[in-house]
Amino acid sequence: MKTFFLTLIFALTTMLTFAQSTSEAPIQNISSDSAVVYRLFSTRNMYTFIKLDTRNGQMWQVQWSTKGNDYQFETTLSDISRVNKEDEKNGRFFLYPTTNIYNFILLDQMDGRAWQVQWGNKVEDRIVIRIY
Repeated sequence: MKTFFLTLIFALTTMLTFAQSTSEAPIQNISSDSAVVYRLFSTRNMYTFIKLDTRNGQMWQVQWSTKGNDYQFETTLSDISRVNKEDEKNGRFFLYPTTNIYNFILLDQMDGRAWQVQWGNKVEDRIVIRIY
């Protein structure tokens, strides 16, 4: 009987450990309207979103709060246009979540180029790096 309870406790502990895994990408609620200029992408941080200019790949980190203006901000993740002005098109760029809370993949849906996008609360933690 003692062995049965020990086995049961071990099995339940193992199941709870795997149930708390964070390897799943967050679910995105994205508008199906491809003609929009800006999209908000949720992160796993309930207060943080990434705003994407779908024409040129520019991005901002947007944080909201119920604690007041000191906790609300919009800061630049990347103010660099990924295409020439004449190549901008609504819906050209899209963000895909990864299993890492701080990282997304930015994809140019026209030519297939991709970038690693990392947001963070500190400026030194924010990066956008081309994936070759």
